[in-house]
Amino acid sequence: MNKRLSAIAPLMLIPVLGLTACAGGASADGAGEAAPKTLTVYTSEPQAKIDQVVEAFEKANEGVNVEVFRAATGELKTRIATEKQAGKITADVILAADVPTFEAYAADGALASLDVENAAALDPKFADPDGFWVGTRIIPTIIAYNTGAITEAPASWAALTEDTYKGKIAMPNPDVSGAAAFNTAVWLQEPALGKSWMESLVANEPTVLESNGPVGQAVAAGSSDVGIVVDYVARELAAKGSPIAVGYPSDGVPYVSQPAGVFADSENQEVANDFVDFLISKEGQELAVTQSYLPVRSDAGVPAGAPALNEINLLDPDQVKIAAGQSEAVEYFNSLLK
Repeated sequence: MNKRLSAIAPLMLIPVLGLTACAGGASADGAGEAAPKTLTVYTSEPQAKIDQVVEAFEKANEGVNVEVFRAATGELKTRIATEKQAGKITADVILAADVPTFEAYAADGALASLDVENAAALDPKFADPDGFWVGTRIIPTIIAYNTGAITEAPASWAALTEDTYKGKIAMPNPDVSGAAAFNTAVWLQEPALGKSWMESLVANEPTVLESNGPVGQAVAAGSSDVGIVVDYVARELAAKGSPIAVGYPSDGVPYVSQPAGVFADSENQEVANDFVDFLISKEGQELAVTQSYLPVRSDAGVPAGAPALNEINLLDPDQVKIAAGQSEAVEYFNSLLK
């Protein structure tokens, strides 16, 4: 619970035949409740969403207090690197970003092996075969469009290079957004897209904004006709009445699975694993669906207005290659902007 609980019971001397009161230490018939456990989570989740997750977890796990440090993926990675260099990562759980980020942490020894029961309910592609991370929600990047400016979304990523969309596209900064960095690597490795497509996209003068949130707002406000953005941002804006709609590109949809893992430095391994297990439990996944996320479990439903997973042409690239090429891909994208 958020409220820390403690109780101190008065010590009572109890005469016991043949035993001294000090045998085995002081005794008490009211030891009181256990001290609350504090769990620290690093995440890139939107604050309102992670607050809902924490509230639900604490309700189901009385005596646990969850503290959250929320930042963009790039900032989280910098913080973690600084702490690791200083000798210890101070968080217990990380919930953020993309598989390559977690693969790098696992290879570096920063993650502990998970002990979570609900991993068995996931599609194997959403769980690390070595057991260091599990995906917690499916976050596709799609093409959103302002319904007052155009009548339908560009059908594909290839269409975004057409003159029609020159100067009318907004997209997130891959130096800040973990999903955007991941997408950059995926696009470069897709045979039908690659460097020539990325060069043509940048030649169409997209507006690069800080993260996915501002991209969605730009499309909803009409300052950009089209946005490359994660789907839940557009769905939530549409549900609030904004003139924005979602299109899933026919030439493939990159996605991140927002993995969760437990840091090896954590002194709260059991509670940390409980938190990760809650995220992928049926209850945790149903909560994710109410937050407009596509779930990693098949028994949790889908958000209102969202397609079923089998209706989306999800791209499933080689994660090892993506991890190896992601930094170079972001550097290449940035070089085109200059």
